[in-house]
Amino acid sequence: MSAAELKLLEKLKRLPPEKLIEVEDFVDFPASRARREAAFERLLALAPALEAAGVKPMNDAEVAALVKEVRAERHARPTDGPPGASRP
Repeated sequence: MSAAELKLLEKLKRLPPEKLIEVEDFVDFPASRARREAAFERLLALAPALEAAGVKPMNDAEVAALVKEVRAERHARPTDGPPGASRP
């Protein structure tokens, strides 16, 4: 392990648990963002096939309703981690 990694590890060991959760969320953010961006790119790649199949585009209200429904389902699911742990 490098000196920089050891120094960071020592700093992490001195943090209280609630601050460690904040650090974990901060560290997880770039990967989460990359997953969302990749999912968006996959969705855009489907657009031509959907159009060719005659699928009608959704309007803003339909998209908002679907997002609300999916979020409600996601929040209703039990988490695998401890309270306060971030969800994927």
